[in-house]
Amino acid sequence: MLDKLDEALGFAPDDDAPVPYMQRTRDYYIAIGYTTPYRWAHYVDAPFHKLHKPLAKSRVALITTAAPYQPDKGDQGPGAAYNGSAKFYQVYDRDTAQDHDLRISHIGYDRLNTTATDSGTWNPLPLMRKLAAAGRIGELAPRLFGAPTNRSHRVTIETDAPEILARCREDGVDAAVLVPNCPVCHQTSTLVARHLEANGIATVVMGVAKDIVEHAAAPRFLYSDFPLGNSAGRPHDLDSQALTLELALQVLESAPVARTTVQSPLRWAADAAWKFTYNNIAAMSADELARRRAEFDRQKELARANRVVAA
Repeated sequence: MLDKLDEALGFAPDDDAPVPYMQRTRDYYIAIGYTTPYRWAHYVDAPFHKLHKPLAKSRVALITTAAPYQPDKGDQGPGAAYNGSAKFYQVYDRDTAQDHDLRISHIGYDRLNTTATDSGTWNPLPLMRKLAAAGRIGELAPRLFGAPTNRSHRVTIETDAPEILARCREDGVDAAVLVPNCPVCHQTSTLVARHLEANGIATVVMGVAKDIVEHAAAPRFLYSDFPLGNSAGRPHDLDSQALTLELALQVLESAPVARTTVQSPLRWAADAAWKFTYNNIAAMSADELARRRAEFDRQKELARANRVVAA
């Protein structure tokens, strides 16, 4: 009866809502044997710095959690399994005048619903160059910055965010666009955005994990209801990517107060079935959970070895 009434009124299904990534992640790690729940960064207030000049006269930086391709680190291509050996642990930068092979195999994007075949879904650098050439933004900062995806809030807040701020200041950056990919990436990007904003650089996070970004209180957030790994738009859909970036820039220049969230009108698919698969333990057998625990432990060892080398 209620279903018929909902249909008559044009209601969407109640479960067609943003994916609860924080709860899914807690439940998943408990199910595979890690019983200490991860504490997500949580703030109720956010720093806020309005653009001090029009966006068409501003120098804008791109900050990403994607990793430079490392040919000696195993499969990092489209659809590759999670690859902890491809992680990076220090802030990096790259020349924005050039294209760079940045990939996301080192993090937990939604491998069931997207295949990482189009880097435009996580790396809007080519589009940002076009917008700079067209005068939509004053200029692109000379370097893009890579923010390490770090579960340690302290390392992000005390080490990585200040390092990114220092490099932004060296480059005369007025504003920054941050593009996360996995759940922890969204937290990392939000913490970096908060640090930049507190130090005079306006920011906008383009992301898909609404609960994580809002829990950590991003100053500005453009939310797309897409699977993880698609913060910059749908794959092989340039119109989608261009609209997503344009919406983010509009939020950057027009948000009236801190903690402004704007939702993109774009949908990933006609129905919401994709929202029920990411790390959903209800759909996993005991054998599958055991397999995932073993693989997680193996990847942790690979990442640990990489961290030691990086240090």
